Amino acid sequence: MFVNSNTGSLVEITGSDPASGNWKHAAFVPATLPATMPELSSETFLAVADARAALAALDSTASQLPNPTMLRMPALRREAQSTSALEGTYAPLAAVLTADEDEPTSLELSEILNYVRMADYGFGWVGEGRPVTVALLEDLQGQLMRGTPMEKHSGKVRNSQVVIGRLAHTDRGLPAVHAARFIPPPPGDHLATGLRDLVEWIRSDHSRFIDPVVATAMSHYQFETLHPFHDGNGRLGRFLIVLHLLQMGILSEPTLTVSPWFEARRADYYTSLLAVSTDGDWDGFIHFYASGLHEAATTTRRQMLKLVAVQNELKDTVRSSKLRADSAHALVDFAVANPSFAVRRVEAALGISYGRANKLVSQLLDLGVLDVVDPNAYKRRFFAPRVLEVLTEGT
Repeated sequence: MFVNSNTGSLVEITGSDPASGNWKHAAFVPATLPATMPELSSETFLAVADARAALAALDSTASQLPNPTMLRMPALRREAQSTSALEGTYAPLAAVLTADEDEPTSLELSEILNYVRMADYGFGWVGEGRPVTVALLEDLQGQLMRGTPMEKHSGKVRNSQVVIGRLAHTDRGLPAVHAARFIPPPPGDHLATGLRDLVEWIRSDHSRFIDPVVATAMSHYQFETLHPFHDGNGRLGRFLIVLHLLQMGILSEPTLTVSPWFEARRADYYTSLLAVSTDGDWDGFIHFYASGLHEAATTTRRQMLKLVAVQNELKDTVRSSKLRADSAHALVDFAVANPSFAVRRVEAALGISYGRANKLVSQLLDLGVLDVVDPNAYKRRFFAPRVLEVLTEGT
């Protein structure tokens, strides 16, 4: 399979299988990322330019909002649902958007909401000007796996060999290593050095020689190919796309949701990643990736504008009522920024008494601005139906 030695090398690995005994195979170790761009076709350069333009339009729109951070949480929950679905952890988007972050009702929701907490922490880290480090990646992966069966193996770079996928039409009795679609580097020096080199590469300024979109494509490929953790590599790797864009200043606010586009093209996504390792096909992967970033940025911006329109629509509803308090408009803003919430959250966010918060929520319920997630629940949660409608559009 591996016909281009420029992108990496094969190293021998050995192990033992309970059924078939000792085995010998090979793992792929990617070469250190170069300091210049791979050779790209004119079509790919155009795709990269389109992606840059779409990202610039998204960031410009976000920066013009009165509160650019307002749409961070809706974007994070949508990304969490889609990126988790890519890895086999599924819950309906509406359920993710309205879930109680403190008391999720299923293991799936708990794992998906782990992503939201992890991403919020990572964005805050970079937002404070702190660099991406191996320790940060370990911390983020540990947060992602909290409360899951893989928790005890998490929070640190893996110390055992893993394999990815399974080739079609292979004998079910064949050891996993011989049937694997791809085998990433073995634990130890190859993996530790590769991850350390990647982190240093991400922290370096490549702006003179590598387009930012291409840089994030290259770092994404490298992370996924190293596969440094036992679990969560796909989710963490796609999160790093946005984190890298933030670090380079291409985005000022992490509202970009990248995974829905990749989820819809899952097979092509995995195939294009693998083709870099096997054939050195950077051009094909970067073209695919840039097309995804362009569509993701365009879709995110369109959804952002729709949410702003809904925000204004709901405020018009409040204005046409007998309510005149500024806190009613503040609650509308809060409902747009938080897909679901309890009264206690309103109390804290608006800085008003619990009784006042409860009355405000009831008044917006009467206007149809808000609704109850589950009327029979002991701990009632609320949401704005028009906001949920926009966020779940197309799902």
